Amino acid sequence: MALIVLNLKTYEEGWGERGLKIARAAEEESSAKARFVICPSTPDIHHFAHSLASSSLEVWSQDADPVPPGSFTGHSPLEALKHSGARGTLINHAERQRPLIEIEFIVKLAKRLGMHVCVCSADLQSTRAVARFEPHYVAIEPPELIGGKVSVTTADPGIVAEAVKTVRQVAPNTKVLCGAGVKSGADVAKALELGADGVLLASGVVRAEDPAAAIRDLVSRL
Repeated sequence: MALIVLNLKTYEEGWGERGLKIARAAEEESSAKARFVICPSTPDIHHFAHSLASSSLEVWSQDADPVPPGSFTGHSPLEALKHSGARGTLINHAERQRPLIEIEFIVKLAKRLGMHVCVCSADLQSTRAVARFEPHYVAIEPPELIGGKVSVTTADPGIVAEAVKTVRQVAPNTKVLCGAGVKSGADVAKALELGADGVLLASGVVRAEDPAAAIRDLVSRL
């Protein structure tokens, strides 16, 4: 089964009811071949989680802060995100990178809380480094391809295959996703062919003229 993680980032198209409509479209395409995760902006987590409570679609946060509950104004502790309904989190996205010590803290805490955690990595060196913490997922995303017109599976398939190989050597139970420029069923199929367990994407769906059609296309070759 392919995992497809939809990161809504802070695009206006992904806020509130518009974002929830995208989530509903993903829910309709969930099957034995594809499992979807939706990552709304932090203010929308509770609304999404409540609205999708009876759904198999998981809601994850886009990031988490390495702090405990307490006097940390403006931060998002994992405990608060879980309380809001998040069942997992992304961390270390190219737009929100963190030092390794923070990544390790968040991965360990997420596991204790029973939350999934996907650590993004920019290259093979960082992939190997974060895999040592044995997160549930590592997502290889070359920053120069994020938001672009060409998928990493076309522009640099070698980095996907090598990331899979690296993670399997370091953390055999960690699954690998790939992202950056992913937007079609052909991209998803190629990612799986290269050994990845799924994909992470944002603008290819969120900013599509017809997000529901874009989602249908993502699973068209599975």
